[in-house]
Amino acid sequence: MLMVREMETRERSGVCEVDNELKEGETPQTHKVTFLPMNVTVEAKRGQNILEIALANHIPLDHNCGGNCACSTCHVVVREGFEKLSPMSDEESDQLDEAEGLTLTSRLGCQVKVFQDIVVEIPQGSSQAWRKAEQH
Repeated sequence: MLMVREMETRERSGVCEVDNELKEGETPQTHKVTFLPMNVTVEAKRGQNILEIALANHIPLDHNCGGNCACSTCHVVVREGFEKLSPMSDEESDQLDEAEGLTLTSRLGCQVKVFQDIVVEIPQGSSQAWRKAEQH
């Protein structure tokens, strides 16, 4: 009953969360995430956010606020798979207004969860990622 109340509360608050817990007997789903400009593809667990995936795979993605949706430094542009990502919250939308190089498929890496294979580009304003790409 508690889970139903929690879901009802989330729905009323406008927050849409996808149940990422495995049911008994299920195997974890993984998806491929390709990061541009490095052209690096990594495996990610269903429901992980892009910032977590990047950091776990040593992909330089700035995150000045520590992934708390309080800045726009983890801004990414989704090149493929945008329509299947977790919905954008009002807080994310507000922070994205501050991002450099904003596009119609821009998202904050700390907020967007992966539920299918996607391709994301770290914009040129993110100096760490572009320096690393130039080294390759």
